[in-house]
Amino acid sequence: MIRAVIAEVQNNSLAHELGLVPGDSIIKVNEHTVRDLIEFQYEWAGEEVLLEVGKKSGEPVIFEIEKDYDEALGVVFTQAVFDGLKQCRNKCIFCFVEQMPEGLRKSLYVKDDDYRLSFLQGSYITLTNLSKQALQRIKEQHLTPLYVSVHTTQPGLRVQMMGAPDAGDILKVLKELSGAGIEFHTQVVLCPGINDGDSLEQTYHELANIDGVRSLAVVPVGLTKYRDKLSHLDLVNRESAAEIVDWAAEKQQTGRLTKGSAFVWLSDEFYLTAERPLPSFGEYEDFPQLENGVGMARLLLHEFEKLDLPGKVNPAKEIVFLTGMSGAKVLLPIVDKLNTVQGLKITLLSAENSFFGASVTVAGLLTGTCLLSALRDIEKGSIVFIPAVMLRELDGKFLDDLSPRDIEKKLSIRLIPVPVSAADIVSNILTV
Repeated sequence: MIRAVIAEVQNNSLAHELGLVPGDSIIKVNEHTVRDLIEFQYEWAGEEVLLEVGKKSGEPVIFEIEKDYDEALGVVFTQAVFDGLKQCRNKCIFCFVEQMPEGLRKSLYVKDDDYRLSFLQGSYITLTNLSKQALQRIKEQHLTPLYVSVHTTQPGLRVQMMGAPDAGDILKVLKELSGAGIEFHTQVVLCPGINDGDSLEQTYHELANIDGVRSLAVVPVGLTKYRDKLSHLDLVNRESAAEIVDWAAEKQQTGRLTKGSAFVWLSDEFYLTAERPLPSFGEYEDFPQLENGVGMARLLLHEFEKLDLPGKVNPAKEIVFLTGMSGAKVLLPIVDKLNTVQGLKITLLSAENSFFGASVTVAGLLTGTCLLSALRDIEKGSIVFIPAVMLRELDGKFLDDLSPRDIEKKLSIRLIPVPVSAADIVSNILTV
């Protein structure tokens, strides 16, 4: 039976008044089984709702509800899809899941390719597993925008890169959905020598000519040390990154003239790897690919420049900032400015990824094991800020299942996860 299991009930909400608790589940809304959050929201939208609930005790309860049109039930579900994730059937040559060591939590090996999560959460999908019914639902319910991993528009090359026989139909699917008013944010995972050069040029032009495609992000392939049985791939290096930066600058200039938008953006890693300045704040327009690592560094620097820092902190504070190798390059000017505040001493440490390999430089993939290695010589009692993105949202643990408390006990330090925003960084400094 399809059930929408409740994880959290908000205080003073309608659900709280009804006596719903975590562990209860929604069975039907208006006598319809709802397969996902989209269908739940659609059925819930009316002013009169018939709600069938399965209590965690097993008892079924039916509520006849009269409510305001925009009044929420006030629950958080354990997941956004209730009938199971639509999993990825592709065998991409760069798939990060295939590059992970054995023995981690089972959920880390799940590859989703679910159009519903693309609409609800902005996760990237490949459009290789859409049934006719799914295509029709996207059109009828106007599930837009969708986030699509394209990688290349060359049919044969896309089949080769993704290991999926239907992958070559990407332009056909994009055009069909675009004709129904669906919009897309697309991405290319750049693999040097494979889908760069002429392939990237073709991909750019063909995507730019589809009405519904609003943006294209180019991100560098990420490679771990666990690739012994996988095909050889090269990393983006300083020279190849510089070439892509120059290519993108030319395309952005053309896009602003012809489309009124730069259209194509690079993830921050390209500029950091090429040792080139980041684009200005205004060049990112409305930051359409921020969650894809496009413009995060510039946004952080921009926010920090607008903050009014205190001239002095009392009592004096010493804090260690620990982040990934890429993040340290971004935080360096911020740390320098913070150290001009009287009574404040910030030490910046960058941690090499000993778990996945030194080529993985982003903070979000650092593990508890990496922190233990990077902080092994730290003074006891130290206060250490880490980016909150290192921790999983559901359980607050690192990818290797160590917790911040585990690190604190082992090293006798205080570890504070901080959201990567200028305001949060300064707020935590002042209140620690």
